[in-house]
Amino acid sequence: MSIYADVIKALLRTEKSTILEPERKYLFLVHMNCNKIQIKKAVEQLYKVKVKNVNTLIHKGKMKRVRYQVGKSPDKKKAIVTLKEGYKIDLA
Repeated sequence: MSIYADVIKALLRTEKSTILEPERKYLFLVHMNCNKIQIKKAVEQLYKVKVKNVNTLIHKGKMKRVRYQVGKSPDKKKAIVTLKEGYKIDLA
């Protein structure tokens, strides 16, 4: 397993991500401590494409309660990666 596989956890397939695909934008679930440069290098190495832009967002976990115990769902970091003209990630 390479170090780049640790940065990218999953390629997210949601309704929003399928709407963004014609614009060459893909949504990834990434490790919380990685930055935009690491995400760009990881996507370029794993998928053999050229990245134009990376935007990140952190989704804070919600407070949950089960009977008398209080807990919290985990925080998630997402990255919206825009590819350069002529590149595409094959999702099949």
